[in-house]
Amino acid sequence: MRLINRRPSRPVAVLLAALPFVLIVIAYMIGSDLRLAANPQDKLLPAPSTIWDTAVRLFTEPDKRSGRILLWADTGASLRRLALGVGIAAAISLSLGVLIGLLPYARRLLSGFVAVISMVPPLALLPILFIVFGLGEVSKVVLIVIGITPFLTRDLSQRVLDIPHEEIVKAQTLGASTLVIALRVVLPQILPRLISAIRLALGSAWLFLIAAEAVAADVGLGYRIFLVRRYLAMDVILTYVLWITFLAFVIDWALKRLSGKAFPWMGAGL
Repeated sequence: MRLINRRPSRPVAVLLAALPFVLIVIAYMIGSDLRLAANPQDKLLPAPSTIWDTAVRLFTEPDKRSGRILLWADTGASLRRLALGVGIAAAISLSLGVLIGLLPYARRLLSGFVAVISMVPPLALLPILFIVFGLGEVSKVVLIVIGITPFLTRDLSQRVLDIPHEEIVKAQTLGASTLVIALRVVLPQILPRLISAIRLALGSAWLFLIAAEAVAADVGLGYRIFLVRRYLAMDVILTYVLWITFLAFVIDWALKRLSGKAFPWMGAGL
């Protein structure tokens, strides 16, 4: 049997999925042991037990000055910014994607503009955003919106263009207006793609969020990471990085489940 036709059993699939993570943990433990053996005061690769103790402290002990558990406060602030940015970007992209993909006049007007905007590095606009919107919440949310909206728009507009033209013709034959075609023919077919596109854009959204928080914020996951870096507190940094990774995984899993429940005909997806 050709290798391309071989499929792993369930236990083997689970083992293969876990193997890269296990190898990374083993490599880290070996590197940490070697560095700590050479210098017990080394801070670059803290021992796994140190990271665990730090994580327990960050998740459970309140700050002495504010009385808040800082990790939870940072998580809440970052998730609010992320949800606002991604939500606004999704709404704008859905509207523009339908217009560009469905209406030739809108496609001529906006497709080139969106393509050019998508080439602008969003992080290069960060100083401008701080000047225009200030150092508060708005600039951080706007950076996420600017960063992922062009990608989402181009993806959705292409998906609208990929809808078989026969479906549009049949809807017009039955007397459907442009608005009805958009709502009853186009929208149901691109909503699953919207969720998939958001899943793919989440990595970039997190990047823009962390960058904005690192430059100007007084609370947030990115702010805390860049605050403690000056003390070489790698145990805190690694805890926050692992927590961000976990949050990103949970959000991605939730979106995948939502897509599977709401649009079962689309298949399992990624």
